[in-house]
Amino acid sequence: MGVVRETPSGTGNTASTLRKELGAFLRSRRERLTPAELGLPVAPRRRTPGLRRDEVAERAGISSSWYAWLEQGRVRTSEQVLRAVARALRLDRAETAHVLSFVEDVQPAGTPPGWVSQNLRSLVESVSPNPAVVIDPHWDLLAWNAGYAALLTDPARLPAKQRNLPWLVFRWAPARALLVDWESEARGLLGQFRAHAARHPNDRRYAEIADEITQDPDAARWYGQRETAVYQPAVRHFRHPTAGELRLRYVKLAALDEPGHHFLCYLPDDAAAETAVRKLTEHA
Repeated sequence: MGVVRETPSGTGNTASTLRKELGAFLRSRRERLTPAELGLPVAPRRRTPGLRRDEVAERAGISSSWYAWLEQGRVRTSEQVLRAVARALRLDRAETAHVLSFVEDVQPAGTPPGWVSQNLRSLVESVSPNPAVVIDPHWDLLAWNAGYAALLTDPARLPAKQRNLPWLVFRWAPARALLVDWESEARGLLGQFRAHAARHPNDRRYAEIADEITQDPDAARWYGQRETAVYQPAVRHFRHPTAGELRLRYVKLAALDEPGHHFLCYLPDDAAAETAVRKLTEHA
């Protein structure tokens, strides 16, 4: 596979930080693979954890020096090369998507404002009693209905900087009992958050949230392992103190007229959940 169009990186703090983040992620994935997994011979005194750089480069069809520069954050490269590296490292779908997100040279300018339109507010209210909320790119909660406040906790009662979905999952103590599959849900959300944060290294809000949630030991460990994930539609199982067991389908929609904003809604997955959802607002 040729790399004739690739050139050493230019200047720019943001671009340099992004390339270093990509390099660190690739190294973490290289070190978790073992030669035996790929059918490679294992030398008795092998010191390198996981694969060697030259072994990844050979499998990806690029030069060893180029792959070394890639891990060191010294070069930018193409989607074609990154896909080859992803295959060589046996990355899963979420990890591959994360790697390919670094192809872009320029980040979107500006940060979406912390407001939400009346259209989205009306949509949130219209689906009641089903829990619904609007979030921004940082997963900050911008608008919610009574069902959402009753399912989790009323964001209005929290300090503004704690009105954030990752914060609720990791720092709001009842979350571990409320979410029956807490570890799976928490790791998936953290992986999505980390993938977004890695693309915006100079965004203070991402850094602020990361500092907050990594005070939780589990979050700190998973964040340090550079786990990444993509959004997956799912049925989430809640064990609510007043409404009881709820199985809710998690729906996420992008707001095309408000870039960066997403509408999230929990819909009953069965008749029992429909009854439980009605109980949420009755007891609110």
